[in-house]
Amino acid sequence: MNYNQISIVFKPFFVILVVLFSSSAISQQKYIIDNSNHFWERVQFGGGLGVGIGSGYTDISVMPSAIYNVNEIVAVGVGLQFGYLSSKSYYNSFVYGGSLVGLINPIPEIQLSAELEQVRVNTDYNSTPYRPSYSDNYWNTSLYLGAGYRTGNVTIGAKYDVLYNPNKSLYGSGFMPFVRVYF
Repeated sequence: MNYNQISIVFKPFFVILVVLFSSSAISQQKYIIDNSNHFWERVQFGGGLGVGIGSGYTDISVMPSAIYNVNEIVAVGVGLQFGYLSSKSYYNSFVYGGSLVGLINPIPEIQLSAELEQVRVNTDYNSTPYRPSYSDNYWNTSLYLGAGYRTGNVTIGAKYDVLYNPNKSLYGSGFMPFVRVYF
C-alpha cells in the first residue's frame, strides 16, 4: 500500500474521530449533574378495601398498591392482595398474592390499564351430608385489561380478565368494575 492509499483511508477516519471527540467535548460542557433524588416525588400510594357481609357470608379484602409515574402518560406499579371469604357451613377461603400494574393516560380524563395478578387461594370446604370436608389450594393467574374515566386521583372504570376460566377463577365473572385511588 503506498502513501496515497493510506492517506485516502485515514483522512475520512481522522475526520470522523475529530467530529466525535469535538461533539463529545461540547456536550460535556453543557451537561449539568443533578444529584437530587426525584424518585419519591413520582410515587403514589393507593389501593382498595372491601367488606361484604350478608346472611352467613363474609368477604374482607385489603389491596394496597403503589405506582411510579414515569411521565404524565405512563405509570407502572406493584400491588399486594389479602382476602378472607367465608360462607357459613360451606367454606372458608384465604387469598393472598401480588400484581404488576401498567397505566396509560392518552388524555388526562382516560386511563387504560393492564394488570397481571398472581394469587394463592386456600379454601377449606366443610363437610355436608352429601360430601366429606376437603381443601382446595391453587394459584390463580389473571391478566386484566381495563379502561376508566379519571378525575384527579380517582379513576372509575371496568376491567376484564382475558385469562378468565370459570372452573378455576377466583371470581364469578371475568368482567369487573373498579374504583382506583392514588394519593
